[in-house]
Amino acid sequence: MARAELRKGDLVEVRGPGEILATLDDTGAFEALPFMPEMAAFCGRRFTVDRRIDRLCDTVNYTGTRHLKDSVYLEDLRCSGEAHGGCQAECRHSWKEAWLRRVTPQTAPAPPASPSDLQALLARASLGTQRQVTIEEASQARWRCQATDLPVATSHVRLWDPLSFAREFTNGNVSLGHFLRVTGRAVAREPMRKLGLIDEVHLPGTLEKPRVEAPLNLQPGELVQIRSRQEIAETLTRQGRNKGLWFDDEMMAYCGRTFRVRRRITRFVNDQDGKMIELKNDCVTLDGCVCSGDHSLRRWFCGRALYPYWREIWLRRVEPGGT
Repeated sequence: MARAELRKGDLVEVRGPGEILATLDDTGAFEALPFMPEMAAFCGRRFTVDRRIDRLCDTVNYTGTRHLKDSVYLEDLRCSGEAHGGCQAECRHSWKEAWLRRVTPQTAPAPPASPSDLQALLARASLGTQRQVTIEEASQARWRCQATDLPVATSHVRLWDPLSFAREFTNGNVSLGHFLRVTGRAVAREPMRKLGLIDEVHLPGTLEKPRVEAPLNLQPGELVQIRSRQEIAETLTRQGRNKGLWFDDEMMAYCGRTFRVRRRITRFVNDQDGKMIELKNDCVTLDGCVCSGDHSLRRWFCGRALYPYWREIWLRRVEPGGT
């Protein structure tokens, strides 16, 4: 009998270390998707399926939308980066259905995992996490994770694949209203992109060099308001960047809104080559402020919910008691 697909709202239990280890190849992957060491801590625990991973964006080769077979996101489980050099990107973990079992609240919990099984899983999952490469006669570390291996673990989705669009509604990922709103936006904007009527630079500025202001030195938990689109444009170069960071379409939807600082970002693994990027300039992420997949050309309905990176000059501190 065919296995039923998991859907948004299903309760699942992450299988035990021994069961997951049995699915992994010699590189620590299943169907080319690495099981990351940071995921092992969730073995035996129960979570709710947030959505199926039928559409996600390619941040390695920028080929548009990709499909990850038989996989889901669980709630808002994110990578701690502990096994990847302290990467702070906090990407969502992708879970193969083979690593999960559907349960009900009445289902008896799985027995505790044995320490030996957990150690064996961690050992296999750690294979290939880091490698050394020689660049200009110097040895450099390169990291491997689900994000860096996305192209080989996924298949390309044609831009106008009607079944892929429809599945976002039929599989329960989004409501009918959400589906119609985003699909309508895609139908209107994609032809404009093809005709060259939409600038590739999402928010071009007018500066030769980015404007610099005194740093706010924002800390986690502080309340900030995102500046207006016009104010942010005044900080950008003609290429839409400020000290290397560009301002994305998805970020414009948050202009004028208030959020709490999630964390300061100083390092993250580059999806394209696995290099650890060390940031020298101010950069923060904001709680609840993620890429929605509702506004991104060629990336519609992506569920990765990546945290955009914000320059402090794009934000204003909201003082206690302020509005």
